Amino acid sequence: MKNWDALLQAHGAMDYAIAIAIALGVWVAIAIAKHFGGRALAHFAQRTAARWDDVIAETVRATGLWLLLPVALYAGSLFLELPARLGRVIELAALLVLMLQAGLWVSRFIERWAEYKIELSRAQEPEGATALGLIAFAARVAAWSILLLLALDQLGFDITALVAGLGIGGVAVALAMQNVLGDLFASLSIVLDKPFVVGDFIVVDDLRGTVERVGIKTTRVRSLDGELLVFSNGDLLKSRIRNFQRMQERRVLFTLGVIYQTPPEKLKQIPQWLREAVEAQSRTRFDRAHFKEYGDSALVFEIVYYLLDRDYTLYMETQQAINLALFERFAREGVEFAYPTRTLFVNTVSGARAS
Repeated sequence: MKNWDALLQAHGAMDYAIAIAIALGVWVAIAIAKHFGGRALAHFAQRTAARWDDVIAETVRATGLWLLLPVALYAGSLFLELPARLGRVIELAALLVLMLQAGLWVSRFIERWAEYKIELSRAQEPEGATALGLIAFAARVAAWSILLLLALDQLGFDITALVAGLGIGGVAVALAMQNVLGDLFASLSIVLDKPFVVGDFIVVDDLRGTVERVGIKTTRVRSLDGELLVFSNGDLLKSRIRNFQRMQERRVLFTLGVIYQTPPEKLKQIPQWLREAVEAQSRTRFDRAHFKEYGDSALVFEIVYYLLDRDYTLYMETQQAINLALFERFAREGVEFAYPTRTLFVNTVSGARAS
């Protein structure tokens, strides 16, 4: 009571009135800024197609007016000469509520950002929504953990030992769960980097199939034979993945051989026949056709063209049409396809008789 009496005697009624007026003015200014700032951001967000302004508008709405009342009281107390301990208490209260408000802003921002990303993910890649939810949760936990440590530091606690203990505990947990954590981070890498998404046809080593699900620990692929292939996310990212779904066009190389008895004038015409057979097909781009080499049983020609579509069925139908066209052309021109043959030369000895 003596301290309060001394405090009341040290300042007149006018000083307290001014301090209260400053506190109310700061609090009203915060309320006005929140009201008009939120309305302005909401109006701007309605006029644009971007979502970042919606996220910021929602973040501003997380401002707590009653929560920031200690900040206004601290602003008013600066006009008064208060005892050191009382001033420190008011200052500390204002600082703690500012940290709490910052945590609410960050948490709301992460929450709205995650909702937007999850909404997009469900429309494009449903399996990525779970990983995005985990990222958002981890980000909120990290933000509140940092603010808690800062608050404890302001309250006078020695957080060095706490941080060291958390670090040692984190290392122990990480060592005990390194396989699980490795797959978890690999799952996040797949979601963020997108080497493949659900629906892509991929080849991993000698295994191939369509991606059905990207989980937290495993990725499931449906093979061409129908069985379900389950890959560990960590092992999958360590492998060389061939994603055929991202292929813009397909390069096709094939060879054929004709017999050695083919006349030279026919050999000179064959590259043109090959070109015509390829260009007769739709959605193809001819690259080259050459007499490549002398084979063991054939004169070998090599053909390269591009199919302007990644569809495998279309590729097989196009290749079939080219093969049939070449078969008909060669038959019409009297050129024979080669097949493995062996010529046997027999040296007979004159005068020899079988006994």
